[in-house]
Parts: sequence; C-alpha cells; structure tokens
Amino acid sequence: MASKYGSVETNDSNNNRHNNYILNEVSLPVYIAIEPVTRRRLHCSISSTSGWFTIYLLFYLFFLFGGSIVFSALETPEEQALISSVLSAREHFGALYPNVKDEDLENLISEVVRASNRGVSAAKNVSNPPNWSFGQSLFFSTTVVTTIVCIVSFSGYGHVTPLSRSGKVFCIIYAMCGIPLTLVLMSALVDKLLKPTMWFQHWLLKHLGNVYQPLHIKLLHLIAIVIVLLIFFLLIPAFIFASIEPDWDFLDSFYYCFISLTTIGLGDYIPGDSRNQQNRAVYKILTSCK
Repeated sequence: MASKYGSVETNDSNNNRHNNYILNEVSLPVYIAIEPVTRRRLHCSISSTSGWFTIYLLFYLFFLFGGSIVFSALETPEEQALISSVLSAREHFGALYPNVKDEDLENLISEVVRASNRGVSAAKNVSNPPNWSFGQSLFFSTTVVTTIVCIVSFSGYGHVTPLSRSGKVFCIIYAMCGIPLTLVLMSALVDKLLKPTMWFQHWLLKHLGNVYQPLHIKLLHLIAIVIVLLIFFLLIPAFIFASIEPDWDFLDSFYYCFISLTTIGLGDYIPGDSRNQQNRAVYKILTSCK
C-alpha cells in the first residue's frame, strides 16, 4: 500500500518473508544431516557389492582349481597308459624292422602327425572321399557360423581347417558375416518356441491352478521342458549316433551331443569319420542339420 511516506509492505509479504526465513533455517540443517546418512548408505552398498563380488570370485577360482584337480586325477592314468602303448608299439616296430633308423622313423611319425592335424589321415585318405567334399564343407561351414569351432586352432569340430591363405581369409570373412546371421536366427527361433511353451504354462495354470500353487506349476512346467529337451536333443540323437558310429557307445554319443549343444566343441569325437563310412556326404549334411 503506497503513501506519501513511501511504500509500505503488506502483511502477506511479511508473512512470506518470515516463512522463507523459517524454511531456510530449517532445511539447511536437515540437508546437512541427511547428506552424511546418504553417503554412509552408498558406502555400505558399495562395500556390500564388493564383498559379494570377492566371495563369488573366490568361489569361481575354487571351482576352477577343483575342476583342474579332478580332471588331472581322472585323465592322468589314461594318458600314461596311452604313452606306454605308443612306446611299446614303437619298440615292437624297431624289433621287426631293425634296418630302419630312428631318425627316419621320427621324421615319418612327425609328418603323419602334422598331416593328421591338418585333416589328412595317412591310414584312410586313399580309399575315402576327400575332406573338402560338399558334405564335409557344409559340416565345417555350420560349425564355423555356430561358433562351435575355433577358427585359428586345430581344436574344435574336426581337424579339417583351411590350408590355403585364400581359404583362411574367406573363413574369417564368412564367420564375421555368418555368426551375426546365426544369432538373429537363434533369436527368432527362441521367439517361435516361446509361444508353445507359454501356451503349455497357461494350460497348466488353467487346469491345475485350483490344486497347486503358481510356483509349483511353474516348477512343473520347467521340469517338463527340461525333460522334452533331454529326450529330443540328447537321448534320441545319442541312440542314433551309437547305432551308426561303429566306435561309439552310448556314453560317447551322449557326450558328443552335449558338447555340441553347449558349443564347447572339443573335437575329440567327429561323426562320419570312421573307416569306410557309407554315404558320408549325406551323413555329414544330416549331422549339420542337427
């Protein structure tokens, strides 16, 4: 309200100034009191996360060391027996052919091993089809784009690897293009497979929801899915491989199927590489489809 003595503050403006003064006086200590509490909570959260990470890291290292000890204990006797067998065979060969020099025998063995690591077997390469037939090439292409095989090493599915420089360059380019395409295809397949699985889960909830709890129904659904995958992707293929491969028993076949599906790809078992394999190309193509 104005007068000849100048402007006069109203009661509302005085009240607002008084309220702002009280708010500032109160909020400042509250902010100062809350900030250390927030810092302590953040510090406790980081400390808790670091503690769990350290525990998990120690458990993971213990898991690796434990696996190393078990594998060493299980496989060392077999390795020693194989070494003894090879030495005995070499001594027997030397006794039968004393005129052959050890140096010449060593060169021959080295050459055979080197050729075997490149996919060429001296024992069967004459009578069997070449390694780079259409069926074998399709099998190799499948293992490359599905990341089962390691391109730059001799481990993985089969010792058949590109020998030429142009083949190695094409393999790298082919893998760079094929692996993303395979990931997209796998994503689309997962979306397609989710529909029947979700329908099955809804069916279980509809028919068993009044008897069992939803958690129990979800566990039943998970167990059913695992059983179906076990039967159709491990047990049935293992029986088929055990009946086709002459040197494989059921455990070897089951081991191969598991290693293939998990994309570990150790390469110790290769389907269709037995001697005088009938219809090798067709067999390789069907194996690639698996």
